[in-house]
Order: sequence, then structure tokens, then C-alpha cells
Amino acid sequence: MNWKNLESVDQLDALIKASFDKPIAIFKHSTRCSISSMSLSRIERNWDALPTDFDLYYLDLLTYRPVSDAIAFKLGVEHQSPQLLLIENGQCTYHANHSEISISELLPLLKAS
Repeated sequence: MNWKNLESVDQLDALIKASFDKPIAIFKHSTRCSISSMSLSRIERNWDALPTDFDLYYLDLLTYRPVSDAIAFKLGVEHQSPQLLLIENGQCTYHANHSEISISELLPLLKAS
């Protein structure tokens, strides 16, 4: 599994639209934060548990802060860093931040979709 980069508000709009066909996830990461680095590492160690056709997007918050702001506005989820969001049918159906980020918490939600 590979990260897909999220780099623009137009791309975010396309992802929200695509979430009507299948769930997608966005990981918001701060490259200056040790907690964010720990969460990133935990996700990457557990990638094999995710379905192979699942799209997981990586957002570098320091480079693309306007995209993070658009996520908060469009999906009604308060900005956190790090943060993992599951988007289904145009809405954020799950989000976790800091040490609560866990692939094991996300997996049952994907199986229910």
C-alpha cells in the first residue's frame, strides 16, 4: 500500500465526491511533531491489515495548511494534528487524533461499509 498525497482543495473536493463510491481516509500529518511522527509510523506498520483497494491520503499540514482548513470547513471536523479521518458519502464518519489514531479502530468501520 502506498500513500496518495493530498495537495489541493480541488483534489479534496474530488475525494469527497469519490467517497460516495467507496470510503477514503485522510491522515493529516505535521512533519515537526513527534506525536504525529509516532502516529504515521503506527499506521505504516499496520498497512497490511487494510484492504488493498482502500485509498489512504497523506496531507502535509505545514505545506498545505489551506487544504486542512478546507477539510475542517467542508466536513465540519475541528482541525487537529495529527488526525485520521474516514470520509463516506461526502461526510466524515470517523475521526481520531493524537494517540487515538489506530488502524485497528478503522478496520471494523471499513468492513461495515
